[in-house]
Amino acid sequence: MFKEFRPAVTSFLLLTLLTGIVYPLLVTGISQLAMPAKANGSLIVKDGKPVGSSLIGQSFSDPKYFWSRPSATGPMPYNPTASGGSNLGPTNPALLDAVKARVQALRDADPGNVQPVPVDLVTASASGLDPHISPAAAEYQLARVARVRNLEPDALRKLVAEHTEGRQFGILGEPRVNVLELNLALDAMR
Repeated sequence: MFKEFRPAVTSFLLLTLLTGIVYPLLVTGISQLAMPAKANGSLIVKDGKPVGSSLIGQSFSDPKYFWSRPSATGPMPYNPTASGGSNLGPTNPALLDAVKARVQALRDADPGNVQPVPVDLVTASASGLDPHISPAAAEYQLARVARVRNLEPDALRKLVAEHTEGRQFGILGEPRVNVLELNLALDAMR
């Protein structure tokens, strides 16, 4: 019986060593050499300290900042351990109430703005972690941020354009603005 048991245990230990230790170390080493910033979480550093990741959104509610896309993660917004959408369908009353509340919060922060609210400012992404907003969502908020910070709208529009990422490979996805990077650049203007 030990003759049959020994090969199974040996295979188990060998495969555990290869797939559980050697392979992960090899992949980690290659990624650290090939793309160290991405391998370390795409961290955004300010004054020598990490302030966030370019891959995970953050919540902004102060009118002097551009606001992020809402997050559906719990128990707190932008919780990377709870990535996922709200799973509420388009006719669900809870989703409709949440969207109405978000629209009202945007209107309260900028009462003179009568433009239609871009959908990405009132609905969460599928992951609930999206760090980007559309250029239209940035434009919607531009007048408010310019007014609160006493900036010229055209100067702010230029800053938004500088932080607008194009389509990947020129064809995939939509143009987008990383909110954390834009807000950090906004703070650096002062």
